[in-house]
Amino acid sequence: MTATSGLAIDARGVEVTYGDGTEAVRGVDLQIPEGEFFGFLGANGAGKTTTIKTLVTLLTPTAGSVTVNGYDTLTEGRSVRQSVGYMAQETAIDTDLTARENIKFACEAYGVTGSEREERIDSLLDLVDLADVADKTADGFSGGMKKRLDAATALVHEPPLVFLDEPTTGLDPKARNRLWEYFQRINDRGTTVFLTTQYLEEADYLCDRLSLILDGQIVETGSPDELKSRVGGERLDIDLADETDTDRALDIAREFFAADATVERTDDGVAVTARTARERGPDLLVALRDGDVAVTGFNVRAPSLDDVFLAVTDDEDGLTEAAQ
Repeated sequence: MTATSGLAIDARGVEVTYGDGTEAVRGVDLQIPEGEFFGFLGANGAGKTTTIKTLVTLLTPTAGSVTVNGYDTLTEGRSVRQSVGYMAQETAIDTDLTARENIKFACEAYGVTGSEREERIDSLLDLVDLADVADKTADGFSGGMKKRLDAATALVHEPPLVFLDEPTTGLDPKARNRLWEYFQRINDRGTTVFLTTQYLEEADYLCDRLSLILDGQIVETGSPDELKSRVGGERLDIDLADETDTDRALDIAREFFAADATVERTDDGVAVTARTARERGPDLLVALRDGDVAVTGFNVRAPSLDDVFLAVTDDEDGLTEAAQ
């Protein structure tokens, strides 16, 4: 059986309950088109890893159905595993082997043999920028190099779908950025990517679309721009010269924007989130000046995925209410 629906993943009503009664995943629906770079966001314990392990057949769902690359995970588990790559949170490379030997071992495990194997090894070493150290043992590699090698071993059989479970956790920014470039490259080649991450900047930069999971349930889905637009507009940060002016500044801002904005206290002053923040910000500064509030800083920025994440985790209805 092969995929004919155009969906790399079709999961409906998936539930996973552990033996101790913990409901790790509760009614998850995911429809991910072939070729998409999809992000799956959530805090620790939200259900990200349980979901991904269910999709790659490492866990059996308590309820619901999952089809991956056209194969049913319950009845065609082996075909599912042969058609996906899986990069877990912890690297699975053998540090006693060279980079080339690690990839060769993975080729043998997936049945890639002969001249095709050597071409595949050279191609992957080049793809992950490890060709120059191909014959050096992995024990001397940096964390980022080990992650890239691990990713290469997950792709030896050229799977149409690859799962990346928090692949950049613990890496420094430079190593993280190099992995981002690599993930973009494999997606540009047509590979569907399913990424779980806690780094919101990573999801914003890489993903075509993403879902946020909270307490085992998906609470928001959309493109990064769509989700950010639901927060309720741009954010206006105002720094005050005197902390004792904060209460007065809050009152002035709330009266100025009425019910059309969210006004809150910050460490440096006040913040206003409103669809008209950029347009009306200068007039608010005038109102603050007229109210004898001294302003030392003023900045308007578009909402970030951090704002989205905070809105969702503080109140599951936060994005919906903000968008109204």
